[in-house]
Amino acid sequence: MQITFLGTSSGVPTRSRNVSSLALRLPQRAEVWLFDCGEGTQHQLLRSDIRVSQISRIFITHMHGDHIYGLMGLLASCGLAGNTDRIDIYGPAELNDYLRAGKKYSQTHFSYPVQVHTVSPGIVYEDAEFTVSCLSLKHRVPAFGYRVEEKDRPGRFDVEKATQLGIPSGPVYGKLKRGETVTLPDGRQIQGSDLCGETEVGRKVIYCTDTVFCENAVSLAQDADVLIHEATFAHQDAQLAFDRLHSTSTMAAQVALSAGVKQLIMTHFSPRYAPGNAIGLDDLLEEARAIFPSTKLAYDFLTYDVPRRLPKVES
Repeated sequence: MQITFLGTSSGVPTRSRNVSSLALRLPQRAEVWLFDCGEGTQHQLLRSDIRVSQISRIFITHMHGDHIYGLMGLLASCGLAGNTDRIDIYGPAELNDYLRAGKKYSQTHFSYPVQVHTVSPGIVYEDAEFTVSCLSLKHRVPAFGYRVEEKDRPGRFDVEKATQLGIPSGPVYGKLKRGETVTLPDGRQIQGSDLCGETEVGRKVIYCTDTVFCENAVSLAQDADVLIHEATFAHQDAQLAFDRLHSTSTMAAQVALSAGVKQLIMTHFSPRYAPGNAIGLDDLLEEARAIFPSTKLAYDFLTYDVPRRLPKVES
């Protein structure tokens, strides 16, 4: 799992930061999942090494323009390129109406299936490897934070040991790799767990923006490997944060601390902290690290590889 930040500014783009978008690359299945799609996201994708043709799912947090204005253009370009099989989009109830209006008034017709899924708190997507769930955040419009959870996997299958036990290769190996118990033709029962190494623990990535500090963010981020959380304002501008229902650096750090996450990456910074101003992003970083030391600042095209967890020791 690899995270690439495509836009880390709030509200409006700056010379060095585009508005919100993040790509989660899943190399094991040659897929990219996009989170938010602010104006200019497709240009950011062209400047990165992410293959647009691999985008299969897009998760939208809320309907503010700096999170969705790039969506229609990206979808249209994918259709013109002709190398997209299907895209599933997840987001608030208004998202489908927004895309239908964009298609109608721009006379755009997608040449591939686009399915829009209206989300509500709980699981929004699940397959054999991943679960994606969401919870409501606290913002001026309905907004959701997303939790991507990789499922635990059985450890490495010991083929040599299986051969020594006289287990014939074939479909039975697949069952044993999944940890199942199988009965061999000679009547022996073999437990898959005896032939597999320690369980590989699934990783957890959380994306929370836009929101002021709220308990749902803490719940969503429990035991996360990486929490990506907005930090629009510095601590001294907390009143602005409360007024506009955004977070400060210290609020983001408090969520990380309360949830017991391993790494906090802050994003969605107000342009008021651009270089040369009285308060800079290094000040926000210092504020957050005073509460939660394992904090990083995101910047456009930062790539972060989510480390694998230590194997789970079976009791």
